[in-house]
Amino acid sequence: MGAFSGRRALVTGAGKGIGRTVVERLREAGAYVLALSRDPADLATLARDTGCDAVAADVADVEATLAGLRPHGGFDLLVNNAGISRLAPFLQTTQADFETVLAVNLVAPMRIAQHVAAAMIAAGRGGSIVNVSSIAANVGLADHAAYCASKGALDALTRVMAVELGPHGIRTNAVNPTVTLTPMAAQAWSDEAKAAPMRARIPLGRFAQPVEVADVILFLLGESSGMLNGVCLPVDGGFSAA
Repeated sequence: MGAFSGRRALVTGAGKGIGRTVVERLREAGAYVLALSRDPADLATLARDTGCDAVAADVADVEATLAGLRPHGGFDLLVNNAGISRLAPFLQTTQADFETVLAVNLVAPMRIAQHVAAAMIAAGRGGSIVNVSSIAANVGLADHAAYCASKGALDALTRVMAVELGPHGIRTNAVNPTVTLTPMAAQAWSDEAKAAPMRARIPLGRFAQPVEVADVILFLLGESSGMLNGVCLPVDGGFSAA
């Protein structure tokens, strides 16, 4: 019997990186997991390897995503991990790119959390929600105008959710990783001239691995963090302390 036996979890952005690792860890700990990703090929290998159930959906189309989730019933745990970035200098950032990033990184987590939390409340049970944010919520990163704005707003949303859902026994927290070596980060930080100064600002001298973030997410989902609510927890090797 694992720590999450009998628990039902929904993980978005589950095809790669942090989300995929969270699914693997939750399955190892006994949870039922519904994995959501826009890439059916990623979901097929994830389902094969872990035994999770899967829904192929792009959270940018949140109405279609919610329609795909409704037949699967309620959940005890939610990890809002899906995220994108559109890199451009501030003066060249387009409104279309800005709105696309906010649709995936902010609007979708809000709508999916509303769907999941409403079912938790209707069932008369509590639960735990973790929003995957970023250190970009708290610092300005060149070429990341839309991404930084989306993650700053996600942290603010996390705090409001904690205040409003807490009385129903639903805890909401966020993790704020430094650069984590996922496929998306590889694109954003592939230029060593850009990556080296960023690493130099991290006292541990390296970027994070997906499993290091996933394990913190599982901690926030679990009973050991039962009095944590509204926390935006840095997973940054000391970046925010330097």
